[in-house]
Amino acid sequence: MDSQHHPAPSPSDAVEIRVGFDLELRCPQPTPMIVTLGVHASRAADLLEPDTLQTTPEVPLRSYVDSFGNHCQRLLAPAGVLRLQARGLVADSGRPDPVLPELQQRPVDELPDEVLLFLLSSRYCESDLLTDLAWSLFAETPTGWGRVQAICDAVHRHVRFDYSRTSPTKSALTTYQTQEGVCRDFTHLAIAFCRCMNIPARYCTGYLSDIGVPPPHSAMDFAAWFEAYLGDGWHVFDPRNNSPRIGRILIARGRDAADVALTTSFGPSTLESFQVWTA
Repeated sequence: MDSQHHPAPSPSDAVEIRVGFDLELRCPQPTPMIVTLGVHASRAADLLEPDTLQTTPEVPLRSYVDSFGNHCQRLLAPAGVLRLQARGLVADSGRPDPVLPELQQRPVDELPDEVLLFLLSSRYCESDLLTDLAWSLFAETPTGWGRVQAICDAVHRHVRFDYSRTSPTKSALTTYQTQEGVCRDFTHLAIAFCRCMNIPARYCTGYLSDIGVPPPHSAMDFAAWFEAYLGDGWHVFDPRNNSPRIGRILIARGRDAADVALTTSFGPSTLESFQVWTA
């Protein structure tokens, strides 16, 4: 990620981004599910067309907010194929992710209570197993923004992106050992290293456009990145792409991917088809 400041957005930079998904799940029997697929409440004011969830066949939906502030929906999937679809139009500033190298990390004893959770080891981010390694790699790096960026640079260099070399249960430690994975794996490893260095970090999932990125473009998918707590707030970092991007649209945040699964099935289910678009 470059270290240059980007100017404040102007009205002429604004863009409209169409987002959506179309996926089909097959269940052998009626199966309760949690679905977390809508644009995050923090971007609700930017929705020019709401991304209302549609199901085929139509089933009742019940909304709730989870402990991380994500808006989720509960449903009972019928036996057979359930199709989940949504389309929305999002107003975006059209500016890249901010880069703020002057920001410093705060001592642990001065951190707000609500961010301490994001210093702890979690299901896919085993910071307790990576602490010695992290300090050997990053103890001499500049503190604050510079240290988080050094972690992103190291993960970006160490891990090779490969769609075929991941699994739903792959963790940060395994990613470091195998040196390959997808954006989810890059993100878990960077989060774990940040937590080892006493920097709160939380996992994010959402849409990421190809605006400003030269072709060839990879197939669209939901993206993963993270936010680190520096200064008095949370700031975006992306170890997979490792450069400021335009059109990052949040869906959910949590400790790691276990907290922000797009669909959670309480029983057997098979993903039959999956499409995502951001244009």
